[in-house]
Amino acid sequence: MPLIQVDLQKQENPETLRHILDTIHECVVEAFDIPPKDRYQIVNQHDPEELILLDTGLGFERTNRQIVIRVTSKQRTQDKKEKLYELLAQQLESECSIPPKDLLISIVENGDADWSFGFGRAQFLTGEL
Repeated sequence: MPLIQVDLQKQENPETLRHILDTIHECVVEAFDIPPKDRYQIVNQHDPEELILLDTGLGFERTNRQIVIRVTSKQRTQDKKEKLYELLAQQLESECSIPPKDLLISIVENGDADWSFGFGRAQFLTGEL
């Protein structure tokens, strides 16, 4: 945990997609101080017309490298969230050539009772995690 959902335009090369996902995971590990094996990612690849990400009035235009990252997580501090935003913008640009203006991030928080990692149990509640 956290659960990361990524929406982006279809990638021709599976290695490019894996590099993007690895970069995102490294940022989450650093910002949220989670173990490297705490990795849950879901990817949705789209045709260009299936992603409409306007600028919310901020005065810029996105490119065809636009990406949406949705994070579902237990509560995190404002500092950790801001660190994640910053790391993702920096690392996705330097490692994957995704401009920071093409990055849209949304964090949704929930609690311990909202997670089951299998076996029909809420492991945060049972003490297994």
